[in-house]
Amino acid sequence: MRYTGKVEYAQARKMRESNTRLYRLAHWPIWIWVFFLAPGPLTFTLFAHGFTRGNLLWLALVLTGTGVAGLRGRLPGVEPGPYILRFDEDKPNPLYRRVCYTFAWNAVLSFGLLNLSGLAIAAVTGVWTMKQIYHDAYLPLCGGILLLGAAGLLPRVGPSTKGEGTERRYFYGSVWAVTVAQTLLLVLWKTMPAALSLTRAGNLLKLGVFTGALLLMGLAAYRGLLPRTRPILPGEHVVAD
Repeated sequence: MRYTGKVEYAQARKMRESNTRLYRLAHWPIWIWVFFLAPGPLTFTLFAHGFTRGNLLWLALVLTGTGVAGLRGRLPGVEPGPYILRFDEDKPNPLYRRVCYTFAWNAVLSFGLLNLSGLAIAAVTGVWTMKQIYHDAYLPLCGGILLLGAAGLLPRVGPSTKGEGTERRYFYGSVWAVTVAQTLLLVLWKTMPAALSLTRAGNLLKLGVFTGALLLMGLAAYRGLLPRTRPILPGEHVVAD
């Protein structure tokens, strides 16, 4: 099906040769969050019971690791200058970008799929099995995503940056969809009255809001209506984060 959404033209984008300190600092929390979420079962306990000693120790390790990598310019968006200037150039994709975006895909896909599964099971059976799902299914799912990343089969993690003009929109579209859906689900979980929250109607409502947000944001991303979700057509230069 021919794409009819909004597009961008590379030659119309503002060219920059370096990243400001503020720009680099603003991107650091993104990668803190990505790697902090990596141990899924530990993250589940965070949202279920609050910060534990394990969460704090892991956060300290992530802050140290990403801080060192950021100072060395080895985090996407935290480099002294943008790495990709021509989106259709067959340029080697650095290892740090491939690793970071692989773990970012894990944060997007694993939590989205596992939460969707838990909501669907609760809506059908009336039984919440989210803890068991994270305990049993997170590591196999995470491992599969990491293997796909290692093989270069995920957008933005291939050996070349040649497809950046379209691959970036798949990544950011997924981030928009899952982030909005997860946020709405968290709001419902915290604000819905207990008398409704654990009923079949409450479970169906949460499932409907979650899937509806995924579909609506996915459609908006496909149409190029969200930031960084428009395909970039061939031209001269592009700066990609």
